[in-house]
Amino acid sequence: MNLRRSTTVLAGLVVIPALLGPVPAMADEPEPAEPPRVELVLDVSGSMGARDIEGRSRISVAQQAFNEVVDALPETTQLGIRVLGATYKGENKKVGCQDTQQIVPVGPVDRTQAKDAVAGLKPTGFTPVGLALREAAEDLGSGATTRRIVLITDGEDTCAPPDPCDVARELAAQGTRLVVDTLGLAPDEKVRRQLLCIAAATGGTYTAAQSTDQLTNRIKQLVDRAQETYTRTPTVVGGSSVCEGAPLLAPGVYTDREKFSEHRWYRVPVRPGQELRASVSVALDRPVNPDYGVLLRAVATDGRELVRGVDAG
Repeated sequence: MNLRRSTTVLAGLVVIPALLGPVPAMADEPEPAEPPRVELVLDVSGSMGARDIEGRSRISVAQQAFNEVVDALPETTQLGIRVLGATYKGENKKVGCQDTQQIVPVGPVDRTQAKDAVAGLKPTGFTPVGLALREAAEDLGSGATTRRIVLITDGEDTCAPPDPCDVARELAAQGTRLVVDTLGLAPDEKVRRQLLCIAAATGGTYTAAQSTDQLTNRIKQLVDRAQETYTRTPTVVGGSSVCEGAPLLAPGVYTDREKFSEHRWYRVPVRPGQELRASVSVALDRPVNPDYGVLLRAVATDGRELVRGVDAG
């Protein structure tokens, strides 16, 4: 894995790989001080009435998925539910673009209350994704643990500003303790790009869900993952200038220091069929131009580039 930064920085690297081969460097990992907190954000705008998922409406598929997730929820998880586009039926965009409400407060789950709250939702209005994300972050509050937002939508924001990608970057800039995962219910390229942008800005994931099982299974995975994402004290590591001989990293949080246009390499063992997740946050030691960026690449042992992620500012 190769990290390059355009300026001198303190880079915080989060790695969640599978372990294999020689014993890697280990990061310090204290026990979480408080239960994981997750908020599910559901789009209930008019387009969620479309009947194109297994002959069912998108909203009914989402409601079934919610019910199954709530039944399987770990007892320690604190869950909240926020909706957008759920109440305003008119044509006044100014009013409709304020339409987001928290219908279940973040806390220990009352399964009956949560199911009842979701069961009564009907596709209604506009799609203020950016505003809903900002409000969801406030719902989750602050604390020692990482907060997780799971956004489920079938369309792009119809209310920008605020642009949801800008909101995601804004939330990420406040620290590394909020992750937004996105789930897309419509095979639309513009929607996919927007949801990818939101997820990438916060170190989250994007998934396209085209069936009830896909949606249910993915939400369960993301809620379960919240058990593992909490603040850790970074372990100092020194990346190398080439892949060969680069430090071998176990799951954890690491910190390194880099200069202008410098490449740093780290090795992460991953078993076949398992997933590597990595993100980076940077702290500058001086003012820089707003168009500087960070590049995070994953490369296979034979040199093939697997994926790259670039963010600026």
